[in-house]
Amino acid sequence: MRVEELNRKADYIGISGSILCIIHCLITPVLLVSTSLLTNDTVRIGFLSLDYVFIGVNALAVYFATRHFTTPAVKIGLWFFLSVFALAILLEDVSETFEYIGYAASLGLVLTHLTNIRLHRLRHVH
Repeated sequence: MRVEELNRKADYIGISGSILCIIHCLITPVLLVSTSLLTNDTVRIGFLSLDYVFIGVNALAVYFATRHFTTPAVKIGLWFFLSVFALAILLEDVSETFEYIGYAASLGLVLTHLTNIRLHRLRHVH
């Protein structure tokens, strides 16, 4: 993907990554309890490691979404929610509270990316 395309689609990539992360986090406990799919250590570790992939995808999306046009409030919001999201994912084994903070930060990323899309469209209307 070229850099120009990445700049244009960064918000959509960020929204997709955040929503997929929420879905992943919601179905993981169900899969662990109800199926033998994740009994294989390699598969289980790979599936649980997707958290780090979501951090990477969201970090790239925030970076490219804030490179050019964005308001200072949206830029601060995106980086704030990304930081909280990454920290919550990394610390979710410490306390269950971090899992809920991760959900909230992921939702914050989605809403802030949607705000950025809206502001970008309003600014570029001819």
